Amino acid sequence: MTAVAQTDALPRRALVGPFGGLFFGYLGLTAAIPVLPEFVRDRYRASDFLIGLVVTATALTALLIRPLAGGQADYRGNRLVMQVGAAILALGGLAYFLPVGLAGLVVNRLSLGVGEAALFTAGAVWVVSLAPHSRRGQLIGLYGVSMWGGISAGTFLGAVLRDLGYGAVWTLCAVAPLVGLALISSAPAPPRPPGPRKKTGLMLRPALTPGLALALAAGGYAALAAFVVLHLLDRGIDSGVVVLSCFSLVYAGTRLVIGRLPDKYGPRRVATVCASCEAAGLLVIAVAPNLPIALLGSVVMGVGFSLLHPSLALMVMNRTDRSQQGAALGAYTSFWDLGVAVWGPLGGVIAGALGYEAVFVVGACCAVVAAVMALLIAEPSDQPVAVA
Repeated sequence: MTAVAQTDALPRRALVGPFGGLFFGYLGLTAAIPVLPEFVRDRYRASDFLIGLVVTATALTALLIRPLAGGQADYRGNRLVMQVGAAILALGGLAYFLPVGLAGLVVNRLSLGVGEAALFTAGAVWVVSLAPHSRRGQLIGLYGVSMWGGISAGTFLGAVLRDLGYGAVWTLCAVAPLVGLALISSAPAPPRPPGPRKKTGLMLRPALTPGLALALAAGGYAALAAFVVLHLLDRGIDSGVVVLSCFSLVYAGTRLVIGRLPDKYGPRRVATVCASCEAAGLLVIAVAPNLPIALLGSVVMGVGFSLLHPSLALMVMNRTDRSQQGAALGAYTSFWDLGVAVWGPLGGVIAGALGYEAVFVVGACCAVVAAVMALLIAEPSDQPVAVA
């Protein structure tokens, strides 16, 4: 019993670096979101298109850089790449103070996407390298909770500090990543995988099918985030924002309470069930006649969607050589950015042509396809690994 407990124990002190670095990095990155639209419009008299470009520019570079950041983490070490990412985010926060014009602001936001990609991808592989084999899926999920915690805290504090002026927000954008950098630097560097380092491209085959499944599943999230309030208002249901809040709480709570399911029952089985739950929740929301039914749909969807990403990520890790896991995880995560980027505008087209209900039905159909793809992925470590 003692040997099992020791093998299964989490290295909590070592995890402070990647978890804390991720939280404070995203806190600084997202603190600007509540004030950027107003800042760009007031300072530069920019159009809605340019405002959208400034806000979403980070996703453009993150989409491209994640696989490269993962490859560099494999080659140069996860802690070093994560330190670089945190430093870029801190410098980007300071750059908000500079009178660089609208073009310079866009360039700064693009560079922040590079920092975000390096921070997240290197930290994810670092966490997996520290995890006991029987708890890797759980830690991948908790790593995501740390990210969403930073996003929630950042947007809240950015909105609060807006009353004190833009300078207060920019200061938080610079200081928070420095706190993250200090936490990352305080943790011991993780061990490097043995053997020679292999060259990697932008896309590794083990990441392709799970990544496509993730991109399809992102359609449901995009439908919920962008259209649930309008969809419910169209049905005469107020307080649609409560459905979003319920989804967020269930999403985080599921990972905290039952986050070990991918490790216990196998990632392929859990991913298939979770994608099916997402589809069922979306269909319930699509036909919901009142708020309680819509909340039920958000609960079902939240439980499924919460464990889908870590299950698919664990399948990627199980199918990839240790020396290439950073590049593979970076490539896999890029499909999330791609899915959200595609499904947001496409959902608007569908809503305009067929109505809001159709957006959720299409999202449910995509989740069903994701479930079938997850079921068909060849998974060498599908069964839980016994801890000796």
